Amino acid sequence: MTQTRPPIVAAILVHEGRTLLVRRRISEGSLSWQFPAGEREHGETPFNTAAREVMEEVGLLVEPTTLIGEREHPATGRQMIYVGCVAEDDSATLVDAEELAELAWCDWPDLIMKIPNGLFAPVADYLQKSLER
Repeated sequence: MTQTRPPIVAAILVHEGRTLLVRRRISEGSLSWQFPAGEREHGETPFNTAAREVMEEVGLLVEPTTLIGEREHPATGRQMIYVGCVAEDDSATLVDAEELAELAWCDWPDLIMKIPNGLFAPVADYLQKSLER
């Protein structure tokens, strides 16, 4: 029996017209800046995973609100689930400093600069409706 790896859940976090990106200390291929994300643990829903990963990585309490979409990531081949989340504030800090080098709250131009290879279309659509341009 083949053991499949659990999907990666990415939290697409919006607060006051900006989205949160984190930069990993070790890039995953060409990926440097990305959304807070991590593997779904046994028994978790994607919403549970998104909230847990944001708390573990940047210490922020969020409310997952929307299942944006799923795909196989073209660069990593991993199954990805994207969850829209709302934060009560922007007090994110680098809780997981071993894994993360920095974080940034980005408006649309900042986001495009930090993720130049483009976004998964449903995520781009979701963010275009949510971010200051």
